[in-house]
Amino acid sequence: MTPHGPVLQLRVVVEAADFEQALAFYRDALGLPEQAAFEGTGDARVVILDAGRATLELANPAQRRMIDAVEVGRDVSPPIRLAFEVTDATAATAALAAAGATVIAEPVETPWRSRNARLAGPAGLQLTLFEELESPVGRATRDGFATAADREGDD
Repeated sequence: MTPHGPVLQLRVVVEAADFEQALAFYRDALGLPEQAAFEGTGDARVVILDAGRATLELANPAQRRMIDAVEVGRDVSPPIRLAFEVTDATAATAALAAAGATVIAEPVETPWRSRNARLAGPAGLQLTLFEELESPVGRATRDGFATAADREGDD
């Protein structure tokens, strides 16, 4: 909680030069439902797509390089990458490739027990699709996966 109250939402705002292509990809192919849409003067448009629960993942440079090595086999990430949890990473990768994404790396099983794929999507965004193969509770019991709250409980 911040001094001003809890944060209620994380929204990533992306300028898409080809708005229709990006909308068709993220709304129709990926399946993010429209939450709101607005039109303004001068052909101004925005659509807010619901991506479910949002998190902010902060990674230091060494971790970012390690994730790239596991998912792609080489250093490819821009400073900001979007990650979407899906129920079937293989099927979602194929569907998004058919909708125009460039597959950077096919799905692979990661050491943190997820199946991850890397794609380049419209509006210059690099995406990770991930399918969880282990529950958060199960993962938290393994070495290296404790949160700060977990570590404080060990004191």
